[in-house]
Amino acid sequence: MSSPVPVFLYHSVQDDPPAWIAPFTVTPRTFTEQLDRIADSGRTVVPLHRLVAALRGGPAVPDNAAVLTFDDGFADFYWTVAQLLTERGLPATLYLTTGAVHAPGGVAAGSLLPPARMLSWRQVTTLDACGVEIGAHTRTHPQLDTLPGRWLPSEIVGCRRELEDLLGHPVVSFAYPHGYSSAAVRRQVRQAGYTSAAAVVNAFSSDSDEVLRIARLMVRADTPPERFVAWTRGEGAPVAPLPEHLRTKGWRAYRRVRAAIGRPVGGPPDI
Repeated sequence: MSSPVPVFLYHSVQDDPPAWIAPFTVTPRTFTEQLDRIADSGRTVVPLHRLVAALRGGPAVPDNAAVLTFDDGFADFYWTVAQLLTERGLPATLYLTTGAVHAPGGVAAGSLLPPARMLSWRQVTTLDACGVEIGAHTRTHPQLDTLPGRWLPSEIVGCRRELEDLLGHPVVSFAYPHGYSSAAVRRQVRQAGYTSAAAVVNAFSSDSDEVLRIARLMVRADTPPERFVAWTRGEGAPVAPLPEHLRTKGWRAYRRVRAAIGRPVGGPPDI
């Protein structure tokens, strides 16, 4: 079996988050401590594309590799996270929900995410110029596996086009909102031209993981320090690829029914 690769998933890094994102937020102090723990473990943080290359048959990542990813596009990435990463010379991938990004004047196109301080387009271009990989996270942050097929291109292709028009270069990395996908969704992601897609799974990735369902470990406000340290040691979680659980299929079917009757439900990401 390939060496476990912790692909850490963060959302917001701030001291006073809105209530809806608070369970998925870590404080700047905690985030700094976690970066130190990664370094103390002897792991090398590598760009996502190194892992993707391994998944596509290229050179394997180092045995002590780790990857940092961030979802949604909270403004604290610009004001807090980027500085901490730059000080340590660490690469990261930031998956953006384009409808939540603020245009000039502070107006966003609109997304399903509740109100929060999000990035502006100017900040996105600055982060891109500084070497942060910008990936796509749909336009409005829907549960893709509950959408009718005809609506998927707007979210999957539309998001990529918006980012590429802004940045002036290809955007090839994608992350599923809530971690939810299906075979049909993954097929459309591949057809849209993305070379990788990140899920959640709450497992270690490896160089035999699924390139369109990369496993990540979600770092939450209540993630115990001991668990995080275990992750840096390659312990405390299964190693992908993993089969999709029967309960996951059942949960998807239930969410589809609720969405069809106009009463959608969410819930924690699962595999």
